[in-house]
Amino acid sequence: MTVGPTAPPGAGRSEASAGDPPGPEAAPPPPGPPSRPTGWAIARPVAVLAAIAAAFILAGLGDLLLVLVAIVIIVVFHELGHYLTAKASHMKVTEFFIGFGPRLWSVRKGETEYGLKPILAGAYVKIPGMTNLEEVHPADEPRTYRRQPFHRRILVASAGSIMHYVMAFVLAWVAVVAFGTPSSTQVVVAGFVKWAGHSQTAAQAAGLRSGERIVSVDGRAIATSGALAAGIQASRGRPVTLVVTDHGRRSTTVVRPVAGHKEGTRELLGTATGTRTDWLIGVETTLQPLFVAQNPLEAVASAGRDVGHVTSATVIGIGRVFSPGGLAALYHQVTSPQAAAKAAKNPTSSNRVMSIVEATRLATQAEQAGVYYFLSILIALNIILGLMNMLPMLPLDGGHVAIALYERIRTRRGRPYYQADAAKLVPVAYAFMAVLLVIVGSAVFLDIAHPVANPFG
Repeated sequence: MTVGPTAPPGAGRSEASAGDPPGPEAAPPPPGPPSRPTGWAIARPVAVLAAIAAAFILAGLGDLLLVLVAIVIIVVFHELGHYLTAKASHMKVTEFFIGFGPRLWSVRKGETEYGLKPILAGAYVKIPGMTNLEEVHPADEPRTYRRQPFHRRILVASAGSIMHYVMAFVLAWVAVVAFGTPSSTQVVVAGFVKWAGHSQTAAQAAGLRSGERIVSVDGRAIATSGALAAGIQASRGRPVTLVVTDHGRRSTTVVRPVAGHKEGTRELLGTATGTRTDWLIGVETTLQPLFVAQNPLEAVASAGRDVGHVTSATVIGIGRVFSPGGLAALYHQVTSPQAAAKAAKNPTSSNRVMSIVEATRLATQAEQAGVYYFLSILIALNIILGLMNMLPMLPLDGGHVAIALYERIRTRRGRPYYQADAAKLVPVAYAFMAVLLVIVGSAVFLDIAHPVANPFG
């Protein structure tokens, strides 16, 4: 939703400039018939988008293209929320464009111009009269945002964030129905350790394969790599029975551990002097969530809980970012490569701020890891955007909500509706935007210079 300069919503009349003829100001001409784009006008944006898609695919960046398309769709649906609620509230909507820059294509239907621009970094809906600073023709004044009842303005200003939550809930529901909910972890064979002088490890000799899930060791169920290691160590060299599953098929494998010792990630056969004997099978494992399927009705509650958990974590994260400690940590990370590298290794515990650069990278890595992880990132991204947009400061949507609430509180029964002067908020808005730009710029620098390790690798 665009916020332009707006004029006092007072009288619904603007002063005539020098040289204007006297008399009442002419009303704006009624919109003409819907324009019909020519064949070239339609072919041009299609050709541009096809060229962009082809460039990504030829460069081997198909995963990144999918992520960028998903982000554009998210932003478009945000603006669609503003558009639909504004139309339903009988406000005037003059533009609905996807992208920024010069027009690639546009068509006018009624009073609204719809179109596409080449810089696909977002979208916007233009509703006249968002504040009292915008000059609007008197004939359009009754249908401006600022002239609408309180409940309509709250709905239109909040609609973008509401749409983000609708998308987050739908994505969470799809994830639960299609994949289930993580109930525990499972130990999966990720690979095998190389044993010097041996072509195979004990695990390979027993027939274990990458991708198989180890369910139990000698009849004891395991859910962590530590539990697997403890079960192997307890055998003291005796053959152990592993129950494994592969695409739902369960089988039993007997493995004979070999005496050795560990040096970091290496496994060396034979016991070194002064070290304990480690019983080894030469397998590398990773933990993956174990999903429990749910029916569509059960998924509604699960999706709601998932959205609630992400919302709670996001609120805490936003509070930390704007806190004195968070700003100090960000400054320290920008000025100290050591602190930045440490924060990149532990982004959650170090208050690492991530920009859209890192969000795009994480979404690409999640898409490569699997659909479930990709959906999880999109859910989190929707919730983050929804909450950030509701911060009570112009030019964010939350700033318009805050103004509407303030005007409602200041209006006394039986008196004309109080209207706030947005000009008084301009210095505060500039200060807020300056702080926000510093945070975003610092986050972009850190994301490029010290990217976070792939959590899905």
